[in-house]
Amino acid sequence: MAAAEGGGARGCPAVPLASGRSIPVLGLGTSHQGGYSHDAVVHALQKCGIRHIDTAKRYGCESLLQKAIKESGVKREDLWITTKLWHSDYGYENTKKACLESCERLGVEYLGLCRSIGVSNFLTSHLEQLKEDCVVTPHVNQVEYHPFQRPQELVDYCRSRDIVFEGYCPLAKGEALTHPSIIQLAKKYGRTPAQICIRWSIQNGIVTIPKSTKAERIQENCKVFDFNLREEDMEFLNAMNINRKLIHLTYPLWKG
Repeated sequence: MAAAEGGGARGCPAVPLASGRSIPVLGLGTSHQGGYSHDAVVHALQKCGIRHIDTAKRYGCESLLQKAIKESGVKREDLWITTKLWHSDYGYENTKKACLESCERLGVEYLGLCRSIGVSNFLTSHLEQLKEDCVVTPHVNQVEYHPFQRPQELVDYCRSRDIVFEGYCPLAKGEALTHPSIIQLAKKYGRTPAQICIRWSIQNGIVTIPKSTKAERIQENCKVFDFNLREEDMEFLNAMNINRKLIHLTYPLWKG
């Protein structure tokens, strides 16, 4: 996973990395599933103040993002862009080549010369093996994170090694939006279930990247910096964890 620095969304704080750079705590996720919306990305950048975009070579939308970024008028230096390479790109020369190709598809000058390096879906065992094989400690580990899947031991391990934990799938593929307890909390705070989940994730210190192809949903997801969840409600949401993964991986190997 390769990333380059930029600023944050309106009211969005940034989390410092061991690389000396900072990553906006809220970003916009993209994917190879669920489609891609050019207009939604432009809206996120122009109207919502999003300055953190997450993508991957595998998603097949890097070149599409180039068009959206150009149309938005947002300067490259103001953007944090994360892309990810597939495991077939492992090895120094292959990685360098794939990184430069992603750079070209995204229409950016840096990523190929990575400013911050991360991994995705790594467990503690994977990170321990990486420590044996590599000199550089990854700056970020991006993993599934939502109220039903809160891998706290992994979060704690990452923090002990100064690895920022980034969570994807914060709405549990939409399942969290219909959970009675989350709906009840949303009514209590006068917010939406999505805002409750995203705020909970951010308050737990997780860099959070919800995905949407709808402008109105992205707008909603960004309005999470003008309220805080009470401690008892954070504890309640934390206790909802049932280690339920919704993204099933074949690589790297996960337990369960």
